[in-house]
Amino acid sequence: MKKTSFFLLLFLSAFIFGYCQSPKSPRVTAESANMTVAYGQPSKRGREIFGKLEPYGQIWRTGANEATEITLKKDGTFGGKPVKAGTYTLFTIPNQKEWTVILNSQLGQFGAFEYDKHKSKNVLEVKVPVKKGKEVVEKLTITPTDKALTIEWDTTKVSVPVSFK
Repeated sequence: MKKTSFFLLLFLSAFIFGYCQSPKSPRVTAESANMTVAYGQPSKRGREIFGKLEPYGQIWRTGANEATEITLKKDGTFGGKPVKAGTYTLFTIPNQKEWTVILNSQLGQFGAFEYDKHKSKNVLEVKVPVKKGKEVVEKLTITPTDKALTIEWDTTKVSVPVSFK
């Protein structure tokens, strides 16, 4: 009985310690009439985000944990390029002056670890300018409307124009 209690206590201690060491960012769903975005929402927590935590020029899952998924409920345009209704994985490549925003048809990806393996499934890539905000946005925020998809975090903001048929 003592051995069982000891191992149970040891297991619970390890589980709690491990859970506290790697907090998982909450999964958030944001919607507009024609678009839904589901993403892990990390916090800034005093860190330098773009150029440091998320290096410039490298593929990013645009969130935390599982890769961000975007569902377009109607055919339309995304960054001026035609796109069919459907669900896509959303990736970005942040840079100081512009970002590349990518829609990829391979769903179920965790992070961007296997992006190169699925790169051939990119549906489109668009470049959008970076705007610097005056106030710090603590949590990554992705806002869909029927006119744009806006991504904000720290003092960085990018918007992809969208339209629907």
